[in-house]
Amino acid sequence: MHAVVSREEWIAARLELRQQEREHAQRYEALRQERLNLPWRRIEREYLFDSPGGRQTFVELFGGRSQLIVQHFMLGPAWDEGCSGCSFLADHIPGALAHLENHDVSFVAVSRAPLDEIQRFQRRMGWPFRWVSSYGSSFNTDFHVSFSEPDIAAGRPFFYNYVPISPESDLELPGLSSFFKDDDGTVYHTYSDR
Repeated sequence: MHAVVSREEWIAARLELRQQEREHAQRYEALRQERLNLPWRRIEREYLFDSPGGRQTFVELFGGRSQLIVQHFMLGPAWDEGCSGCSFLADHIPGALAHLENHDVSFVAVSRAPLDEIQRFQRRMGWPFRWVSSYGSSFNTDFHVSFSEPDIAAGRPFFYNYVPISPESDLELPGLSSFFKDDDGTVYHTYSDR
């Protein structure tokens, strides 16, 4: 039950909360700046992805832009459908695409399922964004969003969101990663949120 107060008391309480909100916004802005100043890591490995247009390199996923956001979409081989949380995020991507592209940012979803399984689910959901398969490559394991059954059975430690975890059954986990590409084609990993 909420307190019921006079107009003056309500205004005083609201002004106090307003001050806290402003302080929070300032702390968030400082944190955002630290995120922008995070060092980058050069991507040394060559990755190939299966796309509707054929095999594509990692650089080709940028689509001529200098920045790339990858949604690590939980859809593993032989799954009937994708993760509900990943699907919720994907439902909101179509409206953001024009804004991203106008800011020199490409978007692609990447899953470990074979391309035909991805396309079947994508058609069912009606999503227009690019979605490629990393099946047969180490992309998902290198970015710590896919794990192998033998490694899980052996009890090997895994890293997810940069801390060790012990997956019991999930072979796929979600995430977003950001990349930057220089004019010479050098790709850098700039940020990940898992």
